[in-house]
Amino acid sequence: MSLHTITKLKKINMLKFYHNNRCSKCRTSLQYLKDKSIEVEVIEYLKNPLTKEELTNILNKLGKTAFEMVRTHEELYKKKYKGMELTNDEWIDILVENPRLIKRPIVESDTAAVWAVPAEEVEKIKD
Repeated sequence: MSLHTITKLKKINMLKFYHNNRCSKCRTSLQYLKDKSIEVEVIEYLKNPLTKEELTNILNKLGKTAFEMVRTHEELYKKKYKGMELTNDEWIDILVENPRLIKRPIVESDTAAVWAVPAEEVEKIKD
C-alpha cells in the first residue's frame, strides 16, 4: 500500500471492522490493517447484531444485494434457505436474524465499504 493510500485511509473517520473471532479471514484482514497501522473499530457483529438499517446502509456502500453477501456454504443456509426466491428486503431480514450468514469481514468507512477478502481489498476504500 502506498503512503498516499495509507494517509487517505487515516484521514477517514475510524474504519469499522465487522469481525468474527472464529473466522480466519477476519483475523488475517485485521492483522493486515494492524500491520499497516490503520486503526479500526472492531465490531463483533455476532455479539452485537446489526439492525436492518445498519445492514441496508452497509449493503448500499458495498454496492451489493443482500443475497450477494450470504454465506451460501453455511449449513443453516443449505437447510433453510437454499433455492428460495426472496426479495432483497426479505434477505436483509434473514441476515439480520441470522448474522452468521453474512459474508465477512466487512470494512466500512463513512462513505464506502468493502468485503475484505483478500485483505488487500481494504485499499479500495476511498474518502
